[in-house]
Amino acid sequence: MRAALMILLGLVIGVIGTVNVMNALSARNPMPKAVMDTMGYHVGELKDAIKAKQCEPARVQHHLERLASTASDITPVFGISEKTFTDDAGKLQTQLQQAVQAAPASCEALVAAIKPVGETCKSCHQQYR
Repeated sequence: MRAALMILLGLVIGVIGTVNVMNALSARNPMPKAVMDTMGYHVGELKDAIKAKQCEPARVQHHLERLASTASDITPVFGISEKTFTDDAGKLQTQLQQAVQAAPASCEALVAAIKPVGETCKSCHQQYR
């Protein structure tokens, strides 16, 4: 009985220690999450503008420029050197630059400009999330 209790106590302490170590390791580099959260914010603002049918060119341009700027940080922040990842990140940057240059002045133009961006994001998230 005493041996079983000691084994159980050892397992509980081991699980608690493992959880603490895993939490510490996951919190050591907050940048990848910060980059994705920043991009999510700007995409969310664009989607909200589309839903509200208030696609003011200056506001839209601001969010597209911020997305393009943040997308340039993806490869160095994540530190993944796989060719498919770097290719997808480059493709995203190109599509965002094209959206910025298109300077959508209407909600319909904005939808058309960000559709390829959303598809690229989705395919990358399916592979690497």
